[in-house]
Amino acid sequence: MILTGAARLAGVMGWPVAHSRSPRIHGYWLEEKGIDGAYLPLAVRPENLDAALAALPVLGFRGCNLTAPHKEAALARTDTLSETARRIGAVNTVTVADDGALHGDNTDGFGFVSHLRQEAQGWEPALPVAMLGAGGAARAVVDALSAAGVAEIRLLNRTGERAAALAEEAGETVRPLAWERRAEALADCGLLVNTTNLGQVGKPALDLDLGRLPADAVVYDLVYAPLETDLLKAARTRGHATVDGLGMLIHQARPGFAAWFGAEAEATAALRSFAAEGL
Repeated sequence: MILTGAARLAGVMGWPVAHSRSPRIHGYWLEEKGIDGAYLPLAVRPENLDAALAALPVLGFRGCNLTAPHKEAALARTDTLSETARRIGAVNTVTVADDGALHGDNTDGFGFVSHLRQEAQGWEPALPVAMLGAGGAARAVVDALSAAGVAEIRLLNRTGERAAALAEEAGETVRPLAWERRAEALADCGLLVNTTNLGQVGKPALDLDLGRLPADAVVYDLVYAPLETDLLKAARTRGHATVDGLGMLIHQARPGFAAWFGAEAEATAALRSFAAEGL
């Protein structure tokens, strides 16, 4: 890695942040391309987010990523917002302009669809989608799927009120259903997406019967620790094409890297192997 006094700086703010794979991903690209720069983990408590974001231009940072719990809070703390960030209601990428102004964007949906199309090239957006979860990640996925031409998203969340609220904001594309109906909601779907943390290391298991999911449907789990969740294992056993969450993390990082470090980044097999070490 090249580091001089003119190094380009970026990072990821979160609380906690030690688990983030983003420094590993960006560090790989910086090394690969011989760029004079660094991407740092920035542990920022929620009450310090204002000060941390304001410090970016003062310290010479080109920008940063935001992870939990800062994505929604950052909406009111940037000077300008992309239309995507406004629609989703969350910011995951901040870029510092030449005048020090902060621009907020959301690249999660871009990462989701880019990885889906890379791994499941036969996916058909004309078919219904069953989606588990109604949090920040779900908002980005709904936005991306709607833009891709999906006409029906069956939204299932453990808290029904949250699913109903997201459906009201998203419009007719999203149909909220009771969590108890998650198995029957899979019928005639072309894609199943888990945006919850169920099945993640340290979290409860996801209880879902895949029996009614069509054999040619794709199963996408945003969880990437473990890399192969019980949901993906069960889907693979049934012969479904599967997509894990690590690829989405890699693809969503590409626009930020280009903005901060001035080079296009690729989601290669070598990078995926490097990012997956230890998962």
